[in-house]
Amino acid sequence: MRLKVVAALGMVALLSACAHEKANTGASTGASMPAGPVPGSEADLVANVGDRVFFEFNKSGLKDDAKVTLQKQADWMAKYQQVNVEVAGNCDDRGTEEYNIALGQRRANAARDFLVSKGVTSARISTISYGKDRPTALGDNEEAWAQNRNAITSVK
Repeated sequence: MRLKVVAALGMVALLSACAHEKANTGASTGASMPAGPVPGSEADLVANVGDRVFFEFNKSGLKDDAKVTLQKQADWMAKYQQVNVEVAGNCDDRGTEEYNIALGQRRANAARDFLVSKGVTSARISTISYGKDRPTALGDNEEAWAQNRNAITSVK
């Protein structure tokens, strides 16, 4: 009997608490929520600038489209002076581990060097090579390999 009374009182308390919550009608309350990612964040970099550049097979030279993306990254970093980044060089799964670690490092360095040449302070950029250990696309075909030959910039 006592358990039923406690349960009934609990339900009444729960229902009364729910009755006082403001219904979400979708109408604006006057407070504006930011539309999109927070400026200067990782999500902002990805959505509005682009976080990766791609390379040809066994190459670490920057293609024209990579330079366009890296120029946008340099401009973004000039706008957000407090942001530091890491550039990770990656390779497809062909070749030895040692070769791909070295190639991934050359790719990361190429992206870093471009950013520095555009005025970004080198102290704001760290580099790392993952070689073939962190593929972004799975598969053993040219489409997957092309996606995995990259340098990815991330906010630190």
